[in-house]
Amino acid sequence: MAGRKKRRRLGTYFVIGILLAAALVFFRWQQTGLQGEEITVYANRLPQSFDGLRVCIVSDLHGAEFGKDNERLLRAVSKQNPDLIAITGDVIDSPEEVERLPALAKGLSAIAPTYYVTGNHEWATREVPQIIGIFEQCGVLALENEAVELSRGREKILLAGIHDPNGRADQKKLKQLAKELRETYEDPYILLLAHRNTEFPEYARNRVDLVLAGHGHGGIIRLPFTDGLIGTERNLLPTWTAGLYELEETQMVVSRGLGNIPGLFRLFNRPHLPVVVLHCANP
Repeated sequence: MAGRKKRRRLGTYFVIGILLAAALVFFRWQQTGLQGEEITVYANRLPQSFDGLRVCIVSDLHGAEFGKDNERLLRAVSKQNPDLIAITGDVIDSPEEVERLPALAKGLSAIAPTYYVTGNHEWATREVPQIIGIFEQCGVLALENEAVELSRGREKILLAGIHDPNGRADQKKLKQLAKELRETYEDPYILLLAHRNTEFPEYARNRVDLVLAGHGHGGIIRLPFTDGLIGTERNLLPTWTAGLYELEETQMVVSRGLGNIPGLFRLFNRPHLPVVVLHCANP
């Protein structure tokens, strides 16, 4: 009798141990298991020659590393076959993490032309000038409240980028930048890189065609029938946290991001590496 009880007890402990190990593996996978996604955007104003343009969004790294020198992340980006790469802010959380950026920047710029805009965490660390310097030395162009022309044949679109609102108080605002672009170019298609998903109404007011953003972290914990449980402002049930959204004539694609804010974890919300594929008209 005592022997049977002991065996049952050992069996129970074994099952509990297996379940705990499985839970730990699942939790680890939720923090580090990269999830690619192809998001198709149909845009009536997109010039025909840009049909099929592929843009990979690398957002909210927060100092995380996916393999040595981010080799696993770089392989995943390369598999997306991007024409452009957009780094949409929050690459670090502390000054010590700056040393990780050269390998990342060199790796990304070797895959495709790469552009960067700041997030709120870079400004909080006061490392923005150093980060921009490193990126530009390694082939990544920082868009500092400005735009560059992208050309295919005789057609062009504008790739614009704005600093996060945590930046300098006197920095150029989107309203001024959009006005200048429309005065210089004739009704341009504007693809905007910006960190904050929460500024969607502002992007729409300024008639930006498409915005690529991050910041929302997918709502941290994703539950069925929600857009995430917790917003970056610690608000419950946030919106605009992952995927494609439309507001008036503006479209926005939001990455759930790659890293974590210190002290938080992801659940049903793996690190997100979306590639946006642009097409000219609704199917």
